[in-house]
Amino acid sequence: MTTVTCIAAADFHPNAPDSDAESAGKISAGPKKFPRHVLVVDDEPLIRWSVAESLSDLGIDVEQASDAASALRIVSTTALPFDAVVLDLRLPDMDNLSLLGTLRQLLPDASLVLMTAFGTTELVADAQAMGVAVLSKPFELDDLKRLVAGIETDAA
Repeated sequence: MTTVTCIAAADFHPNAPDSDAESAGKISAGPKKFPRHVLVVDDEPLIRWSVAESLSDLGIDVEQASDAASALRIVSTTALPFDAVVLDLRLPDMDNLSLLGTLRQLLPDASLVLMTAFGTTELVADAQAMGVAVLSKPFELDDLKRLVAGIETDAA
């Protein structure tokens, strides 16, 4: 027989409601810390792979999706909420900011980073109004690391 000991935080209240009406349907990423779980969404396999590998090298658990439908399915079924989502603007099944809006509703505490080669001034302003960081393609992976992980990297 295995004994498991659980330690609750001092402010834990077992009879407190799990969520209120305002947060119903939202997945909380918890307090802001170094991201542990990141979703990378891009239909270009090489870009998706290089972004995922770059973040994995930092010790981040990375999941990948090639389109908006897959991204929403992963976000909706994951056991561990995402701390950040890095996504391309133009995906096979969505090429506007609607996926960002949906992700912002589902993951209100997550960092969102939009990668695009088609960033008009209006689009960038609309994305930033949603609290989204915008990276123009092509970009340096170190810039992405700074946005997602909030760390400084050594320039070679």
